[in-house]
Amino acid sequence: MISAAKTQKGFTKQLKKVYFFYTGGFLTFVILLAIAEQLGLSKAWIGYVFLGATILLYAGIGIISRTSDAAEYYVAGRRVPAMFNGMATGSDWMSAASFIGMAGSLYLLGYSGLAFVLGWTGGYVLVALFLAPYLRKFGQFTIPDFLGARYGGNIPRFIGIVIAITCSFTYVVAQIYGVGLITTRLTGVDFGVGVFLGLGGILVCSFLGGMRAVTWTQVAQYIILIVAYMIPVVWLSIVQTGFPIPQLIYGQQLAKVTAIEQKLIDDPKEAEVRKMFGDKAKAASDKLKDAPAAYAAGKAELEKGVADAKAGTDEAATKQAEEALAKYPASEADAKAAWQKDARLASRGGQLLRHAEAFPGKDDHARDVSRRNFLALIFCLMVGTAALPHILMRYYTTPSVKEARASVTWSLFFIFLLYFTAPALAVLVKFVVYTDIVGSTFASLPVWVQQWQAVDPSLLSIADINGDGIVQRAEIAIGGDIIVLATPEIAGLPYVVSGLVAAGGLAAALSTADGLLLTIANALSHDLYYKMIDPNAPTARRVMLSKMLLLVVAVLAASVAVQKPADILFLVSAAFSFAAAGFFPALVCGIFWKRTTGLAASLGMISGFGITFYYMTITQVWMREMFYGIAKSVPVTNLWWEIQPISAGLWGVPLGFIVIIVVSLLGKAPSKETQEFVESVRYPHLRAA
Repeated sequence: MISAAKTQKGFTKQLKKVYFFYTGGFLTFVILLAIAEQLGLSKAWIGYVFLGATILLYAGIGIISRTSDAAEYYVAGRRVPAMFNGMATGSDWMSAASFIGMAGSLYLLGYSGLAFVLGWTGGYVLVALFLAPYLRKFGQFTIPDFLGARYGGNIPRFIGIVIAITCSFTYVVAQIYGVGLITTRLTGVDFGVGVFLGLGGILVCSFLGGMRAVTWTQVAQYIILIVAYMIPVVWLSIVQTGFPIPQLIYGQQLAKVTAIEQKLIDDPKEAEVRKMFGDKAKAASDKLKDAPAAYAAGKAELEKGVADAKAGTDEAATKQAEEALAKYPASEADAKAAWQKDARLASRGGQLLRHAEAFPGKDDHARDVSRRNFLALIFCLMVGTAALPHILMRYYTTPSVKEARASVTWSLFFIFLLYFTAPALAVLVKFVVYTDIVGSTFASLPVWVQQWQAVDPSLLSIADINGDGIVQRAEIAIGGDIIVLATPEIAGLPYVVSGLVAAGGLAAALSTADGLLLTIANALSHDLYYKMIDPNAPTARRVMLSKMLLLVVAVLAASVAVQKPADILFLVSAAFSFAAAGFFPALVCGIFWKRTTGLAASLGMISGFGITFYYMTITQVWMREMFYGIAKSVPVTNLWWEIQPISAGLWGVPLGFIVIIVVSLLGKAPSKETQEFVESVRYPHLRAA
């Protein structure tokens, strides 16, 4: 025992030395690249160097960490020290949604965006209290492993496999989408090509070494992503306030932003533009009520205009009428798509959202709905955090229960560094937009605005709606995904910092994608194949099958991501609701209530997950079209208690608990062996695995 402790201590000391030199080497690499930029290295080559260097780095770690040993492949040999497991968990956790989307959501939503910060960080309290130590005490490989052992039989295990794959696949599609976006930004290649280039970076990390390779790659990725996130924010803070700690000083910039917002609300030009957007959205919504009739009437009117112009022998009028007819949608489906796009302009037709306003709304009912959704989202994100299988798997890798509990604290610390910075970044960037863009002429827009409009108009678009040549706030359509990526250019930093930020975002997306793909592959190879189909399968075959499945799932997820099925934040939040409703009640009851039966847990998981999935399909446009064929199959306004689909887990979690409790009380108590198993997981009198 003493020898093992000494070995672990020496291993930890060696890791600290390795990553210390790695950090110094990485910073030196960035400095040398900055010098090369000043000497004339082009932006394109900076992007290629960052992409190539980081992918080669991750590939090198993957090759060095290659293994065919089951314990090493699935749980990194259970010897990852608490601090390093916390760093790897932070990297695994801080996906493209956190690195790219968090500050963007706070920029767009203001106070309401704090739900993501509170939910995602608060969830780790639940992890520490209810799950991580007990799952480590259980000492197997996956969440379905625990469900199968606790509840007996293959039915709970199989349900766990389905839920794990569903929430992990939904999540990984969002990460690969983010990989494509960042790779495109770094190299300028087409988005689809960028997705599959990034996919190569994902596979080299996880394919050869499984959890062992993923763990040490994620530690390296965390160092890159946190350095990349902090540098431009600190510099922007210095430029605006003269103070290098943005987390402490951004309040004074928020006060300035609030004052500017009031001026914009009172500006008649702003009101004019917003009315134009509102009128256009209303007209489109009216047409969508009876799209076939509206399409036919619009086309008939234009055709009549052409005929009247020809009858009047006015060539100019005839040409104008024909051009108008030519621009009219070629089919009813095209017209409907255009009207749906215009109908979404309603948000730009409303009053400017104040950044610091809690629970905004035009009346008491609207404010109540806003508050309700804010709390519902926090609940779903907290509970979902505590039930995500790719996060919970990380606590199987620590040497002991004590280390598992300590690593949760480290995880929260490393995540806090970024999450505490995101609100400051959102305010600092909003101040730049309000002072440097709003009120300027279209001819004098900053260079970074012009560049990002060229990259992707869906991320940034500014159009002169009222034709006055001056930029109004309502004329700016900005996507949250560019806030972080554009920060270096907004701050006036050298392009090498933009490359660094993109590399940080790539590290965040790759690290999470690695963990998710490994979760899916392990669920199929270990839980489905080994535990349910062929219990006598040799270790080498199980590991090889996991690698093959990882490759197949990665290509499938990339193929879905290329289609851009939904925005990153919704996909990620959907995964949280799925995990919360599917796993949390069964895991918590399985650990803390001996009376919970296998039938109850199975029905609870099915009902909780099922109601969550159903609510999303009837309230989210792209899911309605996917599962019901056409969007009008189910009304758009079919919300329960006016809860948005992003918080669908609000219905699944309580239903899961209710079903588990009721069915358990109605059925026969679990066997003595099962109850002893619960005690062995719950209490420290039995030595941890």
